[in-house]
Amino acid sequence: MDIIRQITSEIESVSGVRLLNVDPGKATNRTVVTFVGEPGPVVEAAYLAIKKAGELIDMSKHKGEHPRMGATDVCPLIPIADISMAETAGFAKQLAKRVGEELNIPVYLYEHAQPDKSRSNLSVIRAGEHEGFVEKIKLPGWQPDYGPAEFDAKHGATVIGARNFLIAYNVNLDTTSVAMANSIAAEVRESGRALSKGESASGGKSVPGSLKAVKAIGWYIAEYGIAQVSMNLTDIEKTPIHIAFEEVRVKAAEKGVKVTGSELIGLIPLKAMLDAGSYFALKRHRSDAVADEELIAIAIDSMGLSELAPFNPKKRVIEYLLDN
Repeated sequence: MDIIRQITSEIESVSGVRLLNVDPGKATNRTVVTFVGEPGPVVEAAYLAIKKAGELIDMSKHKGEHPRMGATDVCPLIPIADISMAETAGFAKQLAKRVGEELNIPVYLYEHAQPDKSRSNLSVIRAGEHEGFVEKIKLPGWQPDYGPAEFDAKHGATVIGARNFLIAYNVNLDTTSVAMANSIAAEVRESGRALSKGESASGGKSVPGSLKAVKAIGWYIAEYGIAQVSMNLTDIEKTPIHIAFEEVRVKAAEKGVKVTGSELIGLIPLKAMLDAGSYFALKRHRSDAVADEELIAIAIDSMGLSELAPFNPKKRVIEYLLDN
């Protein structure tokens, strides 16, 4: 935690930037840090955090359940208000250029900051992870957008971009089987699952999953003794959090596995929690014409958001944090 304190102190040292949330994960050996502010100060704070992370973290010794490729694995800039996505992408490129040139870290642009759509998807960029990048960075088409085209085992590489708000969300299963969790993940994620040799002979390469704008993998979390379906909901208009929870529950039940609860990583917009509360209130044959606090309580209970740790909406809902 001392490393995280040092990194967040760099962020807090920048005037006009507000640290909203720090969410560490033991099994993933990964921490999500959320901060807000005007574009200039946010870019400066992000640069200082990336610099400090590179000084303190040695990726050659890093292990964790979550896919990763660098000390600062990914740094997304997200437009909140009074700024366009195009403008946000411009600031992401500005940050990436500075990190590459001044810190000598290979940087890949992603999402709206990446003009080459064949390499704008984070999971495609990160494929091979830290261990594989020593060779991947030499391949045609995989030179970084900024910084040296040489892999540094200590720092790794970093992905910087501009995207919409993403919800990182894990659903808890009453099994320890990673294979089962991965099987469920493959059925719900948009990219689906790869076809076997026999299936692919009839044409096509994969079977699409049931949820749009969802990325998912399965893993085992030793600190909780359970497997999870870990998801990134990249467009909550297409797939809201409650629909993701319900779909995993259904797919798990078909395989004889129960969903026991879920876990939010980082922050969530108020609307997402209210929509979930309304959905579950109606499912329970209750009115959804109630106060926001009650709808949120219904959402927390229905999705088991406090199963692994207490879920405090005052510290997890982004609008509540911004109002404080």
